[in-house]
Amino acid sequence: MRIFSGIRPTGTIHLGNYLGAIKQWIDLQQDNECVFSVVDLHAITSPYDKKKFSDNVLQMASAYLALGLNPEKCLLFVQSHIKEHAELAWLLGTICPLGDLKRMTQFKEKSKTQDVNAGLFNYPVLMAADILLYQTEIVPVGQDQKQHVELTRSLAQKFNKKFGKTFQVPSPQISKEGAKIMSLTEPKKKMSKSDKDKSYIEIFEEDEKIRKKIMSAKTDTGKKIKYDPIKKPGISNLLNIYSLLSSKSVKELEGVFADKSYQSFKKDLAELIINYLEPFKRKQKEYLQREVYVKEILDQGRKRAQSIALSTMDEVKKKMGLE
Repeated sequence: MRIFSGIRPTGTIHLGNYLGAIKQWIDLQQDNECVFSVVDLHAITSPYDKKKFSDNVLQMASAYLALGLNPEKCLLFVQSHIKEHAELAWLLGTICPLGDLKRMTQFKEKSKTQDVNAGLFNYPVLMAADILLYQTEIVPVGQDQKQHVELTRSLAQKFNKKFGKTFQVPSPQISKEGAKIMSLTEPKKKMSKSDKDKSYIEIFEEDEKIRKKIMSAKTDTGKKIKYDPIKKPGISNLLNIYSLLSSKSVKELEGVFADKSYQSFKKDLAELIINYLEPFKRKQKEYLQREVYVKEILDQGRKRAQSIALSTMDEVKKKMGLE
């Protein structure tokens, strides 16, 4: 199957990103045709530092590679390096109902915290173009992006009906366990890098900072280490993280820590996270020292992805009467 996904080169990758999406990518690339992108066009819909932007893109690509994306098994490229993404987004915009965009939950949330621009409003159409351009079958996403994939499906079906079969209609794939890692400080909210620093664990964070964040993570009243997202959201979130990184079931962990304190559990979790992330940190340092090599990987990925994009756009234009 052909897979597409991407992450914006803004800030850093946190544990929620990794467990909710990227960990899936690593598994999917083994037996599928995977297309992964640093989606920089999406990133400029929010305030950003243009002086640091190109470095951020390179750092994100290095992070992808450090986390396990293999350029021999997948395509990795920068979104803006293939102009067909923007071109297809415009064409899809001509058949996208305004009401569908107004209903997008992420737009409503982001418009509360930043100035609204047309790019932010049309973000889901560009995401649809990203996906449809490569005739994608499966889109591994977090729960918060599922609505965007549903819009993509709707646009593909509408285009196919109006102009003739052109696009593969994609389906979202959401990891049930890691789909929603919660904030360390507000465990009823999803972990997000837009929140305060103590609320998330960065993948490449210093060991001591990880320890402090886990030890200060919000837990719940009572002393029992038990999974109950409604009554005990704090400890349940930490149990979920422990389970995903250790491959032990939550039930098994409840038994292991039945007679242990919250503090003891947190100490074990902090060390587990540090040990799990250590190889990623080492590899990222190596890739950051090999900038020319990373750029070569991105260029090779661009060339291969471009051939697919051009083929799709040729057909789209013919179907629409533009050629």
